[in-house]
Amino acid sequence: MYIVRSHVLLALWLITDLLIFVAAYALAYFLRVGWILSTDFPFAPYITVVAAVAPLWLLVLATTRTFHLGRNQASLRNGAYIGYAALVGVAIFTLAYYFAYTAFFSRLLLIYALVLTGACIWLWHIAFDALGRRILRRNPPTFPALIIGVTRESKALIATLEERKSAIKPVAILDAIGVKEKEIHSIPVLGKLDRLESTLTELHITHVIQCSDLEQSINLLSACRNRGITYLLLPSVLGIVERDGRIDSLEGYPVAVVAPKQSLIQWFFR
Repeated sequence: MYIVRSHVLLALWLITDLLIFVAAYALAYFLRVGWILSTDFPFAPYITVVAAVAPLWLLVLATTRTFHLGRNQASLRNGAYIGYAALVGVAIFTLAYYFAYTAFFSRLLLIYALVLTGACIWLWHIAFDALGRRILRRNPPTFPALIIGVTRESKALIATLEERKSAIKPVAILDAIGVKEKEIHSIPVLGKLDRLESTLTELHITHVIQCSDLEQSINLLSACRNRGITYLLLPSVLGIVERDGRIDSLEGYPVAVVAPKQSLIQWFFR
């Protein structure tokens, strides 16, 4: 039943974004015309168009995968996506209002709407992300993860996930050859890979993160596919130790990419 948390959070996130979008445009209206209901530029038709446009704007924002529960909402890239969606929202609203009433209005109002929408939505996403992570990590966690392999990379990964309160919470560790440690950063080491099936079942694992033992990849991937579990592989398992590696697409084929250092502008367009 705890998996329902993610669905409830996502629904709440979408609804609140719609409300903030409409509220931002309402605030932009009053900042432009003053704290009155102008007869020259009526509020009712204006806010009606805003409400009609809001679902389209939300769809644009959703295409950027901003609503992924495991995404860092405070990143510059995420802020850029929200800014892009805010700009598209202003464009859609302008076209919709013009075609509905064949009338132009203040360009300053549009600037207010753009800035307020982008800023308010980004700040709300950062706050919601912090709240959502805490809710998703409550016992039992919504996205329990099994770590495969005890290595320097896996220890660093666990420390990072715990420090940043990631929605994906490590709950157990298995190692192919066994280790002396009983726990790592308070996450129990349950033994060797012969306990894989029982661990996946008993702990209701939703994510398996392979950090070593490359020869076990096929077995791990097969177990994940049979149980509908998300399989993640650290690049270090393949000998890729750079921190700027990423997964991309080459003519429809997923590939691991380690590119030369890029400028800020190139980073946005990669």
